[in-house]
Amino acid sequence: MATNYKVKDLSLAESGKNKIRWAESRMPVLGEYRKRFMKEKPLVGMRVAGCLHVTKETAVLIKTIIAAGAEVSWSGCNPLSTQDDIAAALASEGISIYAWNGMNTEEFYWCIDKTLEFKPTLTLDDGADLIFTVHKKHPELAEYIIGGTEETTTGVHRLRAMAADKALKYPVIAVNDAETKWDFDNVYGTGQSTLDGVIRATSVLFAGKNVVIGGYGHCGKGVALRARGMGAEVIVTEINPIQALKARLEGFKVMTMDEAVKIGDIFITATGMKDVIVGRHFGHMKEGAIICNTGHYDCEINLKELAEITKEIRLIRTSCEEYTLTNGKHIFILAQGRLVNLSAAEGHPSEVMDMSFANQLLSLVRLKKEGNKLENTVYTIPAAQDQEIARLKLGTMDIKIDALTKAQEQYLSDYSAGT
Repeated sequence: MATNYKVKDLSLAESGKNKIRWAESRMPVLGEYRKRFMKEKPLVGMRVAGCLHVTKETAVLIKTIIAAGAEVSWSGCNPLSTQDDIAAALASEGISIYAWNGMNTEEFYWCIDKTLEFKPTLTLDDGADLIFTVHKKHPELAEYIIGGTEETTTGVHRLRAMAADKALKYPVIAVNDAETKWDFDNVYGTGQSTLDGVIRATSVLFAGKNVVIGGYGHCGKGVALRARGMGAEVIVTEINPIQALKARLEGFKVMTMDEAVKIGDIFITATGMKDVIVGRHFGHMKEGAIICNTGHYDCEINLKELAEITKEIRLIRTSCEEYTLTNGKHIFILAQGRLVNLSAAEGHPSEVMDMSFANQLLSLVRLKKEGNKLENTVYTIPAAQDQEIARLKLGTMDIKIDALTKAQEQYLSDYSAGT
């Protein structure tokens, strides 16, 4: 009898279930929507294909989507980010999932193909690999798909480029661009989990180190804030003059990567762009420099050019490889240049993913209602949805805020009022 899953080890399920229970206790907003949607069943009749990091938080999202009435089939969106006990827990409950840690590129896309076998009506993506697979390999499936969602900055950039080129075959909601996603998940989630990944892979002391952050977007800013909080001297590299100016006025040094490589102790790329650290940079680094990436794809650190000046590679500890260069220096690459916060740690804390995944859930519900009326382009999250999620989150934290009086509301639209 054929199974609807492929995971590394089903015997890990109990460990995964315990972690999922923990995440559920830390994700009260998603919990509130689950209670509501278990009764309303707004996703009945929907088949959701998901391609997103298989973590305990993602498991809570999957179970909530199912509680809302949908069928689900899932794959991981990164070869090294799947937590095998979480995948086993989901498979043990009869959920269709194809994911394991350490898969190669061929296996990665095989898993995506498997999730598409049940002809999804909605897609949920992190990095747009699922959507790209539909468009490039299975374009006939687009006729069944009402719409999709995209979780991360890199994926949104790719999809907007597709839309601009009139190549997008169905509407996509940019969950990443919600305030309750990128101002929290990207900043506080990436900041904390990236340092967590570096520490787990190296046990290094941040205090007193020169930490070079490639990119000062939401993710880079979060990493910079947390590194400074750990006592590091933070250096930012940028291509955007406005972001560079923000970094400087917020107290960080700003310079080019060519300058930074000579003094950095730890390098963390967070740009979504390829070739942030390339061949010419490695030879100028200090002995023992640590290099990692927290952007979605593994192209920010050019490992091919690094290999050309390397004599030997040794695995020193989990997720930490020592490269001996031809000039005799040793540098350390973490998580094979992939997402260090998910490959070497557990990803973002449950509390921030609570809001991001609430946006995912509500976007799927919106697509079921409105998807057939939308154009094939990328849509943003409605401001009212952001406000609702933020208000719910505050409520779960027992925090009350003020409200405008009627007089204040009138003042907002009174253009005759002056000094």
